[in-house]
Amino acid sequence: MADKKSPKDLSRIKTGSFERRLSLTRAGLVAGTRLAGNMAASIFSSKEKRAEKRRDTLSKQAHYLVEELSNLKGSVVKIGQVMALYGEHFLPVEVTQALHTLENKTTALDWPVIREVLIRELGQSKLQELEIEPHPIGAASLGQVHRAVRKADGQQLCMKVQYPGVADAIDSDIDSVAMILKMARMVSLGKDFDEWLDEVRVMMHREVNYRLELETTRRFGEMLADDERFVVPEVFPEYSTGHVITTSYEEGLSLADPAVAALSLDRRNHLAQAALELFLKEIFVWGELQTDPNFGNYLIQLSDQPNQGDKVVLLDFGAVQKYPREFIGPVCEMIKASYEKDLTRVIDGAMELKFMRKEWPDPVLNEFGQVCMAVLEPLERDHAHVPENALNARGQYCWKKSDLPSRIAKRAARSAFNRYFQIPPKEFVFLNRKLVGVYTFISVLDAEFNGRDVLAKYLYPITEIGN
Repeated sequence: MADKKSPKDLSRIKTGSFERRLSLTRAGLVAGTRLAGNMAASIFSSKEKRAEKRRDTLSKQAHYLVEELSNLKGSVVKIGQVMALYGEHFLPVEVTQALHTLENKTTALDWPVIREVLIRELGQSKLQELEIEPHPIGAASLGQVHRAVRKADGQQLCMKVQYPGVADAIDSDIDSVAMILKMARMVSLGKDFDEWLDEVRVMMHREVNYRLELETTRRFGEMLADDERFVVPEVFPEYSTGHVITTSYEEGLSLADPAVAALSLDRRNHLAQAALELFLKEIFVWGELQTDPNFGNYLIQLSDQPNQGDKVVLLDFGAVQKYPREFIGPVCEMIKASYEKDLTRVIDGAMELKFMRKEWPDPVLNEFGQVCMAVLEPLERDHAHVPENALNARGQYCWKKSDLPSRIAKRAARSAFNRYFQIPPKEFVFLNRKLVGVYTFISVLDAEFNGRDVLAKYLYPITEIGN
């Protein structure tokens, strides 16, 4: 394949600390000055007008800031994307909405630059064993993916190549992004925000650790080897390093593909139940989760045999996070207590995890417990409190029609709960995002089934199920 340069490809990413910090500082100062100026201009307006003006100005300056971040590429873009996903408890909604646009701001590097990385990492002799397509099949903020073939046997390969310098820039980029958010008056920094930022830092370093990702991919492949519902790419250590990871190339359709939507309900339920069970297995059995809910991390392989054999392809294990037993244990207990409608145990678990405090008023604690139990509505033992429109004629839960996330959000907003539960523990932020991702995956499939049948076997010994 000819080395053809796309007009959008880049020849380098700014990774020098001074160069990037200068650009970020300038952007933060400009955004902050504009925000302050607009607020001063509306000082004599009514309270409602001032609030509306602030939201509008904040949105405009956030988009300006995001545009500046996107120009720097690399880990800055990834940090912004992570903040968009997990920063809802720390950042104004206008800022997270602007940060979400970074998902469309990824640009590939020129093939000659990537080829130099491959030569440096693998050496010429190893590269000669492969035929690599110069045009990437995917580009992200930290690296890009190229398809390849091993000449000796025709093995189809997928090579993820990390952009040069991004790993070294992570710490300074995180500090700089946090600094400009404060300079731009878009966040109030404090202990909770700092702890959450440290968790982002750990996650970012994990994502650029390709040796760790290779080992995690291999381990998940072994753990799911006997489950025919999943495909985990095979790893090729001989073509992998700290900055290159090579796996088998797996075909598949995106979750949003019309061919997936056109599947029968039974086939869609099969895929949806697989996703739910994988999530429960991650929590109850393995104690580690793939915390990135991006649908680009999944493909669907359709079987030639009707009503059997459809599979979920699991891609990208860079965001897998292990949780300590002292966190996972109470989480599992809270799930069980919610299933059994034991409000007291739900609240006890929440306090053990420091979600709530003993000195808070009983109505707030009770409301929090009720919200936790409501989150597990699709997995309930009975449907006593499920809206009629969320059930089909056979009494099965309709995940898409239930509109559960919207109902939970409205309930929380109407209660005193929000005044107390403002900044959750950092572990909860990632776990909650994973749960939302699983529910959304199932909703996109428009599945209709009762999750209790999947959950029960993880809560009780096999002899107790159904009692």
